Amino acid sequence: MNETMVCVVGNVATRPVYRETVSGPSARFRIAVTARYWDREKNSWADGHTNFFTVWANRQLATNAAASLSVGEPVIVQGRLKVRTETREGQPDWMSADIDAVSVGHDLTRGTTAFRRAPCPESNAAPDRSEPTWETDPAPSPPVDGSATDRATAADSGDAADELRPEAAVVT
Repeated sequence: MNETMVCVVGNVATRPVYRETVSGPSARFRIAVTARYWDREKNSWADGHTNFFTVWANRQLATNAAASLSVGEPVIVQGRLKVRTETREGQPDWMSADIDAVSVGHDLTRGTTAFRRAPCPESNAAPDRSEPTWETDPAPSPPVDGSATDRATAADSGDAADELRPEAAVVT
């Protein structure tokens, strides 16, 4: 499937509108993307044409975008570009450029932000995230029956590197 993936950098133009739908949370907002160019006559940067895109976010991205974004904030949006043509108010060929967002974030080249991890709504109980025990026996035991586990243990100790090479295996 060929889809047009885009990454746009601009400013939030409208307040995110959040909706709970049958298929899950959904949010939309508009982003303004203005081209900048160097004006040689004025010897300074100037604004070019501004494009507006409607950004659609779903599920957890919708919830987080609605809680995090405000009008005027610089953002980066990555997603699938959808160009729609329809008739509105008797005017044929009305076009709209939408982005089905995969990722949305603040543009940190133009400011700072504080990240807060959102709670996971699917799980009721927190999983055990205790630190695993990484310590091993100081002297690993030699292989007993030649099984893969024993060969790996021996290879870790450096005693049986030849057992792991296929050309060193003896077939009987």
